[in-house]
Amino acid sequence: MYLSPLSTATGYTPGSLWSILLVLPLLLMGLSYGLGAYCFWYRNTTRASPHDLSFTITPSYPPTQRFQPMSRSPRSRFPLEIVLAIIEHAQYDESLQVDRSLLRACSLVCTEWSTAAQKLLFRNVILRSSSDYASLQMAVDSTTAKGRVLGDAIRHLRVILDHNQPLGLSERLFAEAVLLCPNLRELNLSLFGSASPGRDIIGSPSHLRMRRPAPSFDEGTLALLRCGPQISRLHFTNWSDNQLSLTQLLSVWPMLESLSIGGNAPELPPIASEPFPCALAELNMNFQHPPSLDFMDWLLHNSTETLRVVGLEQDPSTRFLEYLVDMHGSKLESISLPSCSHDQARALHRCSALRQLIVESPLATPLCYRNPSQCLEHMALGLNRMTPLQGVMDSIKSQHSLKAVTVHLWGGEEHSSFSSLKIACAYRGIPIRVTRDIRVFRRMVRGDLIQGPEC
Repeated sequence: MYLSPLSTATGYTPGSLWSILLVLPLLLMGLSYGLGAYCFWYRNTTRASPHDLSFTITPSYPPTQRFQPMSRSPRSRFPLEIVLAIIEHAQYDESLQVDRSLLRACSLVCTEWSTAAQKLLFRNVILRSSSDYASLQMAVDSTTAKGRVLGDAIRHLRVILDHNQPLGLSERLFAEAVLLCPNLRELNLSLFGSASPGRDIIGSPSHLRMRRPAPSFDEGTLALLRCGPQISRLHFTNWSDNQLSLTQLLSVWPMLESLSIGGNAPELPPIASEPFPCALAELNMNFQHPPSLDFMDWLLHNSTETLRVVGLEQDPSTRFLEYLVDMHGSKLESISLPSCSHDQARALHRCSALRQLIVESPLATPLCYRNPSQCLEHMALGLNRMTPLQGVMDSIKSQHSLKAVTVHLWGGEEHSSFSSLKIACAYRGIPIRVTRDIRVFRRMVRGDLIQGPEC
């Protein structure tokens, strides 16, 4: 029998080798099953106790410094005095009227502005009805600090007493309203009478509507007014047939400095009384027919040395103007006229201390502007294409005391020599103010007397 070298070396025969190769897979399979059973036993006997674990996944950022809020500097408060000055300067619109809407808006900005703006709002108060009085009474309640502040701020009070209105302001409430204003300086009062039912015709001539009856002030009302503030300026317009109302009011305030009266011309009371005690510095009148000279003697008896300003809104007669010049011409410093004739211009030239001349009409005689006074400082005039400007030009060139010129352009038409007028003013260094609105013109020249040494 042939034996292979492998059989010879190991001692196994080929038959036995095949047996080993057949049995070897079985041995390996048994070994793997045994190893698996051992692992199962070990895992069950050594199991770890369970634990609750949680994870939070956060992105990784490069390290940064912790945010530190910036410290704020203390808030700087704008000085209230400057705020008040700015509001006072801005409160007038282009027509020189108080812009109440602006003041209301300023009062809503903040608490600090509110009081300042409301004080300016309450500087001028208008009362037309009993409901207006009720609102004023609540606003200036003296039991509250703010009410006292607002009551002290009132300087000008305008009151309308219309006896033809069912809900109008009564005379008693008018007097009580004056008592609510301890610092009142100027009172503007308009009086309207009451027409009989069915007899008040709208559109009837004004002189008929001015004759409507109105009651006189009772003693209780006058007593309340005497207990109130001592005003210095009174504006009274009487649109009724009551001739005693003005003299009654004048008896209440013996320290008046300025008086403006209009409407129905006043008359002396039936029983002669003592002359008006006030020494007036300013008198303005607006009557369709001027009052009698006897009334003027009674009114201006104590004003011979004090009357400085006279304003006439209706064209006066030459006799009336000459009376004023004869009695007060040496002291008059300002005269305002709607127009000026040759006779009136000659009367004006007798006012040696005149410092302000105002003539609204563009057709005034050139004589009124030709050196009316050696002290003239302000000249105001109306101007259209037909205005003779030669007298004005001569006065600007020769009047060394002249400091200002105010011009109202009637109808918006410029004079052909208006440029020459402006050049003459510029050459002398005299400011010239120009407006096309007569209302603005009147406000510009009202109380515009330049302060300076007397001649």
